[in-house]
Parts: sequence; C-alpha cells; structure tokens
Amino acid sequence: MSTHRLVGVGVGPGDPDLITVKAIRVLQSADLVLLPTMDLTQVGRAEATVRAHVDHARLRRLHFALNEREDRARREAAWDAAGQVVAEAFARPATGASASVPSGSVPSGSVPSGSVTVAFATIGDPNVYSTFSYLAATVRLLVPDVQVSTVPGITAMQHLAAESGVPLVEGEETLTLYPLTAGLEGYREALRRSDTVVAYKGGRHLPQVVEVLREEQRLDAAVVGSALGLPEHLVLPASAIDAQMPYLSTVLAPPGARTRGGRL
Repeated sequence: MSTHRLVGVGVGPGDPDLITVKAIRVLQSADLVLLPTMDLTQVGRAEATVRAHVDHARLRRLHFALNEREDRARREAAWDAAGQVVAEAFARPATGASASVPSGSVPSGSVPSGSVTVAFATIGDPNVYSTFSYLAATVRLLVPDVQVSTVPGITAMQHLAAESGVPLVEGEETLTLYPLTAGLEGYREALRRSDTVVAYKGGRHLPQVVEVLREEQRLDAAVVGSALGLPEHLVLPASAIDAQMPYLSTVLAPPGARTRGGRL
C-alpha cells in the first residue's frame, strides 16, 4: 500500500524568522518541495522564505495564476498542471522525486508502492485563502489514496497585529476576516456586526475602504500593512492612506472604543 503524502506548509507572511520549526523540518525532509509563483523566472515570497532554511536540490517552482481574478479557465489550467506535477512525483521512486520531475501523463490512481512526500510551500497559512486547497482537490482526483495534511503558518493579520501593537481580539470580542474582493458593502456590514474586522486582498480598494471606515466611525484606530515580512514593509494608520497599495495589503480595524478586558 502506498503512503504518498501531500503536505501544505505555511511559511508565514514573508519574514524568514516567522516560520515554524515543524515547517522547516517538513521542507527539509520532503522528496519534492513545490514553490508557487506567478513568474517562473522570479523568486517568489514563499521561495525566498524556504531558501533561507532549505538548501537541497529538491525545490521546484510551479506556475500559479495567483493574481487572476476573472479568467477562471486560466486559474483552473494552472491547478490541473500543478496536480499533474504532484501525480508524476508520486509515480516515481522517492529518490527520483526531485526538481527535475519530467512532464507527462499519469492515469488516475496509477501509483507504485513506496512512499513519496511532496510539500507545497505557501505564504501565511495553507488553510486561509491559500492556493493549497485547490491543489489538494486536484491531486485527490488523480491519486485517490493520497494522504493530505497541513502545517499551519503565521498569518498576515497576526503579523500586522504584532507590528502595529494592536491586539486582534480581547475578552469576548468577535473577529471577522473579510476578503475585499467580495465587495465594499459586505465590508461595511462586517464592520457593523463585528468588533474587529481584518480585510485581505484589497490594496486597489484602499481609498474607498478608508471612506467606509470613516463613515462607520472606525477609522481612528485602524491600521494598514503592506509587504508584511519583507524589508520594504509598511505599517501605517489607515487615516494616512490616500492611494492604492499592493493587492495583498491587510487592513486591521479594531473596535472603535475598547475597554480594558475587551467587554469582559
């Protein structure tokens, strides 16, 4: 019976110091480590973090349409190609699962005996808005008996809270994580029903986000983080934002009025 494993490994927000010991151990021992990128000629954020701790030759860049929000066919084509790479790695002996895994076709469920571990490195956490879930679903169709697991990672909202000194939640406060790609009206509703609201994936909407925060009287305490974990990172009061920022910017809006103990 094969024991092929696909592991989604969270490598944190981009600072190589914010990766867990378990994540490093899995990446160092894996037969193949896949590194998602939008451009195969460039070192992505996940790869930069991995290479700070792992120097073996079993690293392979994998193209993902990470910034594609409208062309679903293009996104799914990238998922299918990535799933095929994993299936091909499982179809070879563990000693052959390296960065040079060739392309080809592997029939669904056609895997030999033995054990191969493929790790997929992802920024943040593999269970929070990560491409890993798409890859895992694709691989399960190709290799039904694959064992899928994840290693959690530090998220952007945790890093922003630490960098800004603004706690995410206290006491009985509630927390909502909202993707700004879902629309500003939904964001407004989240601000009205939750104590703390963290917004992801909305750098181009930030001027409008600031206006919504102002209208909902949540602007004064809100902070914005960009390029978190990287040398060029920025952490600013939301009130200082008057232009678009990178897509992966994060907005942390704590309760407008906070008492010691968070409503205890």
